[in-house]
Amino acid sequence: MKALIINGPNLNLIGKRKTDVYGTVSLDDYLDTLKKKYDFEVYQSNVEGELINKLQEADNNYDGILINAGGYTHTSVAITDAIEAISTPVIEVHISNIFDRESFRNKSLISKNCAGHISGFGLKSYEIGLKHLLEM
Repeated sequence: MKALIINGPNLNLIGKRKTDVYGTVSLDDYLDTLKKKYDFEVYQSNVEGELINKLQEADNNYDGILINAGGYTHTSVAITDAIEAISTPVIEVHISNIFDRESFRNKSLISKNCAGHISGFGLKSYEIGLKHLLEM
């Protein structure tokens, strides 16, 4: 099974940004440890259109996709539509519990087009998502 992890805006700052919410380990370092157990590639962009291009490019080239769309989770109809348009299963992941944060973060536009939603388990949310993709 080959997976793709797509990370959206500001996730390149994990380990430095809001450490009380996201922790002090960088996302790159954490994902490097997961690469010892799972076969996946990682893509990160702060640009909405680049995330959409990557979703479209990834369709049928991976067994599954994990996406942490960051702030675009709550605002991007375009990413929502891109997920709906592809046939590769997509699982939404979040490091923090988006339902226990600011009210504008409590709604995910992309969830309805994803095969599942994982949030609130810290960086471990990524491993939970990868494990699930293996079982699909």
